[in-house]
Amino acid sequence: MTTKPDLHVVWLKRDLRLEDNEAIYNALASGSKVLLLYVFEPLLINDIHYSQRHWDFIKQSIVDINEQLKPYNSKILAVSSDIIAAVNQLLSSYNVKNIYSHQETGILVTYERDKSFKRFCKNNWINWHENINNGVQRGLKNRDHWKDLCDTFFSMETLTFNPGEGQLLSIEAVAELERYFNVTNLATNMDSPFQKGGRSTGLKYLNSFFEERHVNYMFHISKPELARMSCSRISPYLAWGNLSVREVYQYAYRIKDQAKNTKAIESFMSRLRWQSHFIQKFEMEHTMEKASINKGFHRLKKSISEQYQEAWRKGLTGYPLVDACMRCLNETGYLNFRMRALVVSFFTHNLWQPWQDATTHLSQMFLDFEPGIHYPQLQMQAGETGTNMLRVYNPVKNSLEHDPEAKFIKKWVPELKDLETPFAHQPYLMTDMDQEFNNFHLGKDYPYPIVDIDETRKRATDVLWKMREDQLVKSESKRILKKHTVSKNRKQQ
Repeated sequence: MTTKPDLHVVWLKRDLRLEDNEAIYNALASGSKVLLLYVFEPLLINDIHYSQRHWDFIKQSIVDINEQLKPYNSKILAVSSDIIAAVNQLLSSYNVKNIYSHQETGILVTYERDKSFKRFCKNNWINWHENINNGVQRGLKNRDHWKDLCDTFFSMETLTFNPGEGQLLSIEAVAELERYFNVTNLATNMDSPFQKGGRSTGLKYLNSFFEERHVNYMFHISKPELARMSCSRISPYLAWGNLSVREVYQYAYRIKDQAKNTKAIESFMSRLRWQSHFIQKFEMEHTMEKASINKGFHRLKKSISEQYQEAWRKGLTGYPLVDACMRCLNETGYLNFRMRALVVSFFTHNLWQPWQDATTHLSQMFLDFEPGIHYPQLQMQAGETGTNMLRVYNPVKNSLEHDPEAKFIKKWVPELKDLETPFAHQPYLMTDMDQEFNNFHLGKDYPYPIVDIDETRKRATDVLWKMREDQLVKSESKRILKKHTVSKNRKQQ
């Protein structure tokens, strides 16, 4: 009887990089033969939260890693399968006793998948090693010691990729395995308008931000057009793990005092820490995927309007900044933070639609979809946490303030590009004569506003502020604060 060779497997998920990857580092530290595996799982391919732009980004990331692996005569085994079936197939050729991956804070289907995989590993005498990702801790009941744990994680030396001679499974051996799998075609359309996946591209964005683009970071962060240049634009590379939050934070720390705008770098660093905070919040409140974190808001009922929702998704609401943002997002996968808040506010407050009905379109469109950011932010902007300031963004005020010359609007809503700037902001103010003079007709060339923002804002604020006086909302707010912040008394202990 032939003895199967030993093999340690690294299951790559949202950690598509070789450097500062604890799963890869620990697998290589074992001294055993190592295979890098990525599984395109049907349960995620078919999940409504994802779209082709995400899979293309992942494929580009794998291609980039494979380029980095060429000097080691290795590559990733990228297959279309569920993870249990993939490992079962590997067991027919190798003695797999150790699998390494990061601990994923994902949507409910990935959590259920991980529970099934854990049972599978136990039944097959496989040790599944899960590593902490981005400082997020599983199983915490409160935040008493989280900051210390997170600080320790961020200060640890980043991990290098340094495989031993011939330690990675060879290209030839991976090719032999591919005969027994449904191998994924990694070709993508490189002419698409989306940011391209891969660590190499992520580092280019990172370096150009630190070298020059950060100078106007704080001044342009709220501007829909200027933010596209002055913000870091590394969020997709963090979301899919081309870059680790820790390495980016340490890089920023090293250069901040010599940077052209030190305060901008410090502000950027604080947002990196906030990222970990929100993902930790989602880790500790997984029900946020389906329902408001504050149970008092579960009784809030809104009438669903498919007409409103469709107009919002397509950028046909009659409010130019909202429409420009939605069209830009649909086309490029990116919006700056303030505009993300604005479109969610418009959907939940002015259109008075449940935030749950916005979640899948936005997750499909955001190239940087990160569940741990997505759900806490949606609920915060919808005003359904009970702990955050209620903000109802006025699309006209924001338009005039952050896109004063209507450049962003005219770029993404070309129907308005020939109008004078005031009318580009508020086309519904045009008289019949204005419309004739501009050869432009409301209701034909561009829609009338589908709601009155002043009336709908008042309704939303009246209802939500009243609900904040509800006893269940209040008690839930206290519970949330106790769970996710450190009280003064506990700080002094």
